[in-house]
Amino acid sequence: MRAVILAGGLGTRLRPYTTVIPKPLVPIGDRPVLEHIIRSLVRSGVDHIDLCVNHLGELILIYLANADIPPQIRLAFHWENEPLGTAGALAMVPDLEGSFIVVNGDILTTLDYCALYEHHQREGAALTVAMHGKRVDIDLGVIESEDSLVTDYIEKPSLRYQVSMGIYVYEERALKYLPEDGPCQFPDLVLRLIKAGERVAAYECAADWFDIGTVHEHERAVVDIEQFPEKYDVEAPLLDPHDVSRTFE
Repeated sequence: MRAVILAGGLGTRLRPYTTVIPKPLVPIGDRPVLEHIIRSLVRSGVDHIDLCVNHLGELILIYLANADIPPQIRLAFHWENEPLGTAGALAMVPDLEGSFIVVNGDILTTLDYCALYEHHQREGAALTVAMHGKRVDIDLGVIESEDSLVTDYIEKPSLRYQVSMGIYVYEERALKYLPEDGPCQFPDLVLRLIKAGERVAAYECAADWFDIGTVHEHERAVVDIEQFPEKYDVEAPLLDPHDVSRTFE
């Protein structure tokens, strides 16, 4: 099984940390979030991982050359000369065939990738989006009105949405809807697929999920992994830490 990790973002919401460290190398517990992602994918049966990198990508390469990940895993680096967006970056990865997983490089989750992949196959979709329930608290009184008259007053309501987890399963045919050149963001690709009549499936799950792109979410992720390390398998090394020699494509 093959996966692509999108690791080229600037990480502007985590500045000043990401001025010197690429966001995928921001640590959670005793290892960076990127390593958590790779180890989780490996446990799910992924044996080929492509990394799309840009901002401070050289540091990512150096780190992974010395990380305790299995040497049999095929890692390939693809360098963006300019930001291509959360979907457009896939255009520079060669030979993407069949079904493959795509993960943003700033995600900590207990998602079962195998269950997501199997759901995608059952749906026969061009693209499947993993979703997570998110509560949004409004700390003001919300007024509903009609014809200049108040019809309802809701004090500090809570709304609940299903949000994208930044984790997807693609079919290679979805790539045909990318622009021939230039950037493309993931929401734009979704709308292109829907407009073309392609099936875009939704996978709702109750897995733990943190988008560590903000300081607040990063702090929450750090607390969770400290309290519940077994959920993220942080105590199980995949490789002898002294055997760290590997090469990349």
